[in-house]
This record gives sequence, C-alpha cells and structure tokens, in this order.
Amino acid sequence: MSQFFYVHPENPQSRLIQQAVAIVRQGGVVVYPTDSGYALGCQLENKQALERICRIRRLDDKHNFTIMCRDLSELSFYARVENTAYRLIRNNTPGSYTFILKATKEVPRRLMNSKRKTIGIRVPDNRIALDLLELLEEPMMSTSLILPGNDFTESDPEAIRDHLEHAVDCILHGGYLGEQPTTVIDLSEDATQILRRGSGDVSPFE
Repeated sequence: MSQFFYVHPENPQSRLIQQAVAIVRQGGVVVYPTDSGYALGCQLENKQALERICRIRRLDDKHNFTIMCRDLSELSFYARVENTAYRLIRNNTPGSYTFILKATKEVPRRLMNSKRKTIGIRVPDNRIALDLLELLEEPMMSTSLILPGNDFTESDPEAIRDHLEHAVDCILHGGYLGEQPTTVIDLSEDATQILRRGSGDVSPFE
C-alpha cells in the first residue's frame, strides 16, 4: 500500500516533501505532479526501481527516459550541450519541455536511447516537483505517467491511487492537472527537431 500525501500546490508542506524524499532515497517509486500531468520518478542509479516503472508503463528498451532536474546547474554533467542549444534550453526552462541531448558517460546506460546514446533533460515548472528535487539534492529518473492503453498523462491523483496504490511507494496529490505531456525538442544534432507537440509552446523552436 502506497503512502498518499495531500500536498499544497503553491506552498508544499516541507514535512511531506521530506517523507517523499526519504522514500526515493530508500529505493522507492513515487508519483508526483509536474506542469504537464503526473509523472513517475525514482533515483537515477536504482535499477530495481526503474524496472518497476517499466512494468507499470510496459516500456521497452527503446523508450527515452528523462532526467528531471531542479535547474540547469546539472545539465553539463549529464548531457553534451552546444552554446546555441543551451541558450534555447535556458530561455524555456522551467517549463513543459523535454530536451533530447547527447548523454555523457555519467548517465547510466539503461537510461539512454540504446542506438543514439541520447537522454531527455527536463526542468519542471511545478512547485512540488521543484521542492522535491531541491531536497533530494540530485536529479530523478522520470517518465510521464501514461498508463497502458492511454494516450494522455494521468491528471487525477485519486484515479492514480485506484490504479497504482499497490504498485508505487508514494503518491503526491498536488491537485488535478492538465493531461497533455511535454513538448519534446531534439537538440542532439545540429538541426532542432520538434518530436512531439505537447503542452509547451513550440514557436521558440520553429
């Protein structure tokens, strides 16, 4: 049975955030709110937690996982970024974007796209997510919570509880959110590519 925390979306209770961080550090899988619906998260290095997330979403090894960061200070540690790409990312974060970049050797191989050696990087525009990452003091492995057979990210934490209370360790109820996933921008090559049009405005990348 998972923990279920009602967290204030604008002034998250530090006690609840601390409990969620402790669960992540102990190898747990958490459901938490972002600016584009709910997401699943765990420690970057935790293989078992990642496997649990893959089972929940029925993902294969071709899936692009995302490293969720509190800000851009960790960007160069996990991704190789040219100056032009960095400016685009800086000008549009935090926000509802996932940026695909070439991964550095610091990224666990199981998180990379196996052929292209890329990784998704994201800085969410959501107070609960940012507080969680700030207190954790490290990025999380993350993926949008899109249940098998669905096309949209989950937006109703009560429904998430019904589906996943025995599959995850903690659910942070941060309100009812939009259902659209992030806009995915590929900056791994010279030309910028819009891979998915989601909740982030694509005009800065066209």
